[in-house]
Amino acid sequence: MVNYNELVPAQASAIVSHADRLRLAVAAYLARFTGTSRDHNDSDLRCYLTWCRERGLDRFLARRPHLELYIQEIRRFRPSTVSRRFSVIAGFYRTCVIDGVMEHSPAEYVRRPAVPAESPTLGFTHLQFEALLTAARQSANRNDFALVAMLGLRIFEATGSDIGDLGEEHGHRILRVCGKGGKVVLVPLPPAVGRAIDRAVHGRAYGPILPGNRGTRMDRHAATRRLRRLAEAAGVRITRPHPPMLRHTFVTTMLDAGVDLRDVQIAARHADPCTTMRYDRARKNLDRHPNYILAAYMASGT
Repeated sequence: MVNYNELVPAQASAIVSHADRLRLAVAAYLARFTGTSRDHNDSDLRCYLTWCRERGLDRFLARRPHLELYIQEIRRFRPSTVSRRFSVIAGFYRTCVIDGVMEHSPAEYVRRPAVPAESPTLGFTHLQFEALLTAARQSANRNDFALVAMLGLRIFEATGSDIGDLGEEHGHRILRVCGKGGKVVLVPLPPAVGRAIDRAVHGRAYGPILPGNRGTRMDRHAATRRLRRLAEAAGVRITRPHPPMLRHTFVTTMLDAGVDLRDVQIAARHADPCTTMRYDRARKNLDRHPNYILAAYMASGT
């Protein structure tokens, strides 16, 4: 196997001379994103750029073997994380090709890691979620019920919602949510969810719907701590519960209830139905296995 040290390291003078060009290329790629999407892409790209710098590799001289080696080194993470980080690298080099910084992308023929068809995130079962709701209703903290009731939102959407985002539209009480890419959507609020939000608002006229202990906006870390305390109070025995599990529960519960996949996709605001299908734990349900259908069909003919 080829030693990495034999793979065209960049000279220090070349790195210095290309510093401005690298900053411009990174800025051009990140300019395509806004909000948390930009932050996440910035973080993933920074990991790769740091990896290159530590090995004296000019990012514009990287070739396919370098990227293959980078993927091998980060395989300690989940396949979905590896795939996401490589997608960021591929997008960065694609932007470099578009802007004429590079002639071709070294990521073009790199073998992408396989991502399991089933979502690795585990949601709460129906009984666990019922216990969680009961504990949230009885909690002395007004935010707990709203935190659990807004389970269909991403955590940055829930914590980023303000009282001013509440309103009415065509007879429905709605919440204006700023999602990924800065897209604003109207989310209808069923009566139970509306009551949970009213409890969190507690007569306030402005500010965040979910405030922290000091009156400032609740962040995802505080939301995680609240959810874990709720799970402990509800007797839910689950390893390290975190807010994304609420969104996972939202999707899987709708699928288990028989809601059409397209409707679930729209409610979850997934761009690709394949993303929604990854949540469908019912696909492995033995009660619905085709073997039983076949057996019933054969029995009816005898």
